[in-house]
Amino acid sequence: MPSKLATTMAEDRPGSGKDKGSQIQRAFALLDIVIAENRPINLAAMAEQLDLPKPTVHRIAGRLEAEGFLIREPGGRNYGIGPRLNALAADTLAASAQRAPRHAILESLAKETGETCNLGVLDGNSVVYLDRVESTWPLRLHFSVGSRVPLHAVAMGKLFMSRMPKRVRERFYAAAPLEQFTEQTITKPERMEEELATIRREDMATNNQEYMIGLVGIAVPVAISPGSRNLRAALAVHAPISRMTVEDCRRHLPAMRDAARRLSEALFAESNEESC
Repeated sequence: MPSKLATTMAEDRPGSGKDKGSQIQRAFALLDIVIAENRPINLAAMAEQLDLPKPTVHRIAGRLEAEGFLIREPGGRNYGIGPRLNALAADTLAASAQRAPRHAILESLAKETGETCNLGVLDGNSVVYLDRVESTWPLRLHFSVGSRVPLHAVAMGKLFMSRMPKRVRERFYAAAPLEQFTEQTITKPERMEEELATIRREDMATNNQEYMIGLVGIAVPVAISPGSRNLRAALAVHAPISRMTVEDCRRHLPAMRDAARRLSEALFAESNEESC
């Protein structure tokens, strides 16, 4: 049977009422078919499953072969998984295993606090969720790993801003107005500077419904190496205000700082392994 991705791509064929799929989508669909077959497959079978002309499939398969993602059997009729695809799969599994220690730390903190825990990194004018463990409560907000949130409106983001050189923050303020998401969002640079001074002094940041009404949170720094003042990431706990007020957030600080220390050690070990 055609894979789900292949079926989706077949719906993108001309005349289906949808836009044609991009070349990269078609390439992924073709790889999906080869992997699902678990044996070498010929062009005719791939074309049938993709519902695309055979010359089109031949062109895509040829490019994937040239890049090492597919390999042709002797005789040139059937295609199988290439060395680069195998290497990519192995690297993906290795990355998943490498992620296990830090994810375990987040799971432990989520269990101790009873709330959702996030590990985020700075990327431009956003925080990107690197890892996340949801609370077990029925009422919770879902942000998947890879989600981006604005620097100035969340605890992790303000923590990163507090460590930026002042000239960098001034360029940030000058580039565009600070967007207002709720009535609590800090949008004036002078007010933000006061907030950041408090964050530097306390070495933690809070979010009082500044990004979403009803959502509060607290964040602490994760050092680039044990004992360093430089940030690699930020660790946050957040919850609906019905379960946790901004004042309540602070009771989680000892557990969060301990988790941040262990995360710093885990991330430092990851970096050292990658550089070997």
